[in-house]
Amino acid sequence: MLEEVERWLNARSWSAGDRTVRQLLSAKHATGQSVSVVLPALDEEATVGDIVTVIRRELMLRVPLVDEIVVVDSGSSDRTSEVAAAAGARVVHRDSILPRIPAVPGKGEVLWRSLLVTGGDIVCFVDADLREFSADFVSGIVGPLLTDPDVHLVKAMYDRPLGGAAGQGGRVTELMARPLLNLHWPRLAGFVQPLGGEYAARRSLLERLPFPVGYGVELGMLVDALHLVGLDALAQVDVGVRVHRHQDGRALGRMAAAIYRTAQLRLARGHLVRPTLTQFERGADGFEPRTYAVDTEERPPMAEIAEYAARKAA
Repeated sequence: MLEEVERWLNARSWSAGDRTVRQLLSAKHATGQSVSVVLPALDEEATVGDIVTVIRRELMLRVPLVDEIVVVDSGSSDRTSEVAAAAGARVVHRDSILPRIPAVPGKGEVLWRSLLVTGGDIVCFVDADLREFSADFVSGIVGPLLTDPDVHLVKAMYDRPLGGAAGQGGRVTELMARPLLNLHWPRLAGFVQPLGGEYAARRSLLERLPFPVGYGVELGMLVDALHLVGLDALAQVDVGVRVHRHQDGRALGRMAAAIYRTAQLRLARGHLVRPTLTQFERGADGFEPRTYAVDTEERPPMAEIAEYAARKAA
């Protein structure tokens, strides 16, 4: 590990308990910063309501740390929107945001569009499939942004159990993202959960970043933020254990391909291979190929969108 990364780990890695809620509220009042929490959601009726309830109860009603909770529904076929709204979130449908630009499927697409329907100086993203959710997932990663003006982006770090075994989750992280970062961006090798969906950042940074529309958004954001603001502006906070729904091997393969493609775009733009992935399923006549397109489209920095600039000027 680079000496710079060892130093960064000591200086920019914290625990959620390192900052009390009283300290966070004091910093929030002193700086006048507002906080938005965004949950990108697709068919998450089983979990989204509990997450919204915890955030609203612990961080809005009990202590006024969060200013708004927005669930962006990207086309759910279940009751995700109704459950989220009943729990107290403002629900916005992906396709109603910036209709001038047709939406495409993908998590990054939803996160990018969320900047247009939130107002916080700090934007905190939380996946909507978490179980046994704790408010520390929000207060922990928002904390350094409220208390340290030199920090611009904070990732959550945590254990990810799989099938009862501790630390076995995050298979795409270990097999794809971590090798990529260590080999090509070794200054980012200190992130425990580089692909984690729980992170917070200053709007002033997010609006200058391109957003890969699919699963590559987390890796792309880390790499681009490193180049834009530097390693010392990035941090991570230990929030304990993350329990969520795990995807099957084929879905993980598609995720890995999108992440590799995101890295490839940043390593050598213009020197690209065919952006598809072929997987196999056993059929009546043996193994049959199934070919999927890999997410390649990216949205430009939100600061370049006329509607966003008009909203800021209003």
